Amino acid sequence: MKDHNFINSALRVIEIESKAVMSLSNQIKSDFNNLCMKILETKGKLILMGIGKSGHIAQKISATLSSTGTSSFFIHPTEAAHGDLGMISKKDAVLILSNSGETKEVIDILPALKRSTPNIFSLTNNNQSTIAKAGKINLVISADEEACPLDLAPTSSTTIALVFGDALAIALLEARGFGKDDFAKSHPAGQLGKKLTTLVQDLAVMTEQAPIVDQATSLKDALMVVTEKKLGVTLVSNNKKVIGIFTDGDLRRCLNNSVDLNQTPIKDVMTINFKSIDSNALAIDAAEIMEKNKIFSLVVNSPRNKGDSIGLITMHQLLEAGII
Repeated sequence: MKDHNFINSALRVIEIESKAVMSLSNQIKSDFNNLCMKILETKGKLILMGIGKSGHIAQKISATLSSTGTSSFFIHPTEAAHGDLGMISKKDAVLILSNSGETKEVIDILPALKRSTPNIFSLTNNNQSTIAKAGKINLVISADEEACPLDLAPTSSTTIALVFGDALAIALLEARGFGKDDFAKSHPAGQLGKKLTTLVQDLAVMTEQAPIVDQATSLKDALMVVTEKKLGVTLVSNNKKVIGIFTDGDLRRCLNNSVDLNQTPIKDVMTINFKSIDSNALAIDAAEIMEKNKIFSLVVNSPRNKGDSIGLITMHQLLEAGII
């Protein structure tokens, strides 16, 4: 036991399963396209079924489908035989996962399943199996080698089934035109939900609370506003419209050039080429702009861009809110 090389075992498994995943790309044929079209035409839900490891994979695929625009849920075949078949309507479709295609618990309910819905599809490694022949469409995927040295525990075969499920979900997502707003509706909680639902205006310092000075304000007085608002920056306005921004970088340049703090108006030393974002944009979009341009703050405008609501959002606010 002490001489066993655990790292070598792990690397061997990763190599075998990597090869299985790569070989999957050669197994995606026209029947995949047919399956996607049938699912898109389904008026009800897509129900996933499977036993054992295939059942676990089916549950994960169903969850991914549901969160990406394809209504779906998982039914255990044994539970289906004891009443859960009543959850299936004629408008629904069923996708059965069975590596061998000969899973007894599924075969036992096939007659009743066909009475519940005519839309039965399957994913197996044997096109001549009982389950493969039972539905309208059967897709065949197989792994040349299981990572288990005993060739008993489903490993490579379950991995490629999982990857297949992701491929199916994303293909359907793209076909439906499923976007960020749709995704946010089904992910309201947690870190992911926060990124997809938090708007710039939810975090930004706006109007009176924002550091804003008139263009004629002296550099000394502008620095007082920067200190008071504690954001390390101030906006410069002209008739309620932001025309520039003054940052700590601008201050360093002023000190290096011995600029007179009392006599110099802020408009002479401000940065006029600044980045901005609408207040109703997603906060995560503000983060992307800052990261792309290597800056730490953005001017925030009202969507109507009439100057009635201006403000500032900073990288610190995004970090504090958990957006990045």
